[in-house]
Amino acid sequence: MKDVIVLGGLNMDLIVETPRLAGPGETAEGTRFYTTPGGKGGNQAVAAARLAQSPGSVKMVGRIGDDGFGEEMAQFMRNEGIDTSFLRRTSGIASGIAVIFILGDGENHVNPVYGANGLCDEQQSDDVAGALTNAGVLLCQQEIPLSATRAAIDAAAKAGILVILDPAPVRAVPDGFYDPVTILTPNQGEASSLAGIDVVDAGTAKSAARSIRDTGIETVIVTLGDQGAWVESDGVSELLDPFDVNVVATVAAGDAFNGGLGAGLASGMDLLDAARLGMAAGAICVSRDGAQEAMPSRSEAEALMAGR
Repeated sequence: MKDVIVLGGLNMDLIVETPRLAGPGETAEGTRFYTTPGGKGGNQAVAAARLAQSPGSVKMVGRIGDDGFGEEMAQFMRNEGIDTSFLRRTSGIASGIAVIFILGDGENHVNPVYGANGLCDEQQSDDVAGALTNAGVLLCQQEIPLSATRAAIDAAAKAGILVILDPAPVRAVPDGFYDPVTILTPNQGEASSLAGIDVVDAGTAKSAARSIRDTGIETVIVTLGDQGAWVESDGVSELLDPFDVNVVATVAAGDAFNGGLGAGLASGMDLLDAARLGMAAGAICVSRDGAQEAMPSRSEAEALMAGR
């Protein structure tokens, strides 16, 4: 098992379950409130750690504030066997949070305040460079400043490390930002934005993936929720069928997929098998409440895949 290095955001998720969103000036009563550690980076790290089953092989790089939320998130990751020696505590600023509204059909609306995540800089890219000795995969997203992410990607690419980038949340990126990325994993909305194609099904996902790949990215995987995932790479152009589960909440589904994909590739799986592991992780994640707490174990993911 090679190491999985995760660079990204950590937010405490403040989750409100509600039948509907309130309109302007309106009060709409919710049905449940709870908190859970989240953030795209933190979610992917926990997903990878539970699936890797190799304590210390997942290393989290990022920033938290000097508050209770920050310590709670750090302790949660330590309890999962994640190496947090590169997780920097920043004084004078709050940790990131995200207010998440979950509707009755499981769809979610997210309003983050990134806090300490927004101060990620060359310290984090240097930390990534220092963690690459036994690395197999670098996982990144777009929650923290793009300059830190790009410098980390460059360091990993120079070292010959596979780079997986989840282009979420959607942001305007500099020309050439994705050039060193090995695998780009947009969802339907992100693929639509990147390719200028309305992605609604497998056919449009294929077109979008090919258009994005034509920019020079080695592999593009468009995640399609309950329609599966389209994989486009050298010698591979196919739809992976979804797993049938009862959806409770779609929070962190994409992060579960990316964590599973990264853990699979770091353990020596080929692209399609690693993508299937990621899809199983995502399917189990959406069948549960929470974000990091909803991530499956390796045995749970393998049982779901075997059940098919």
